[in-house]
Amino acid sequence: MLCHAIASGRLRFSRCILWGMLTLVGSASVLFGPMGLEAAPGGKTEVLPVQKAAPAAVVIETTGSEAELRRQLRAKTGVTELHAGTMRFSEAPIGSFGFIQPPALGLVLVTQSPDLALERVASVPNAYEIHKLADGSGLLVGFIEKNMASQIAPKERPKTLRLFLHSSSSDEAPLIVAVPLEKLMADQMPRQRDSGKRDGPVVLEMDLQSTMTRKGPISQ
Repeated sequence: MLCHAIASGRLRFSRCILWGMLTLVGSASVLFGPMGLEAAPGGKTEVLPVQKAAPAAVVIETTGSEAELRRQLRAKTGVTELHAGTMRFSEAPIGSFGFIQPPALGLVLVTQSPDLALERVASVPNAYEIHKLADGSGLLVGFIEKNMASQIAPKERPKTLRLFLHSSSSDEAPLIVAVPLEKLMADQMPRQRDSGKRDGPVVLEMDLQSTMTRKGPISQ
């Protein structure tokens, strides 16, 4: 009987200690927030790596000046200008946008490079725009033909699409679009629409993979 009483007392004592520890951890979480989150310089928040779904493509289905269309798209994706001259996509603050020259972009997509360099201000007239969203994923901005909008816009794309993404707006490609970087597969470099203009508009032909495909070459 004495042994049983001692054992019962020890069990109650252990339960009290365990309950006290759980209460302490819960209090710390309330006071200091979830562990594993740390605010980085520039407003960027680092989180523990998780498997995220690719962002949905964004299409502005109205026409207008290129400057106004870019402004509308940036407002819709919630991005602002980079705060530094040049930096890697993986180091850029979330909720920011930058630019990349067509040859550099083509090389990244063809080789499936894990990262890319962004410029705060476009150094060439035909640069492509890149958005880094709040979840760390990336969108590539360009212009498409009107008949492509209905195929790109749906959140669920059962089939891979062949996409012709223009660097600048034109009568041929008047609609602005932002497509998920991690869903793009290119087998060729961007080509100039007018061979007589070195810095003239270019077009990048590539595959926009279906939403069922799980692949993410660009670092987040």
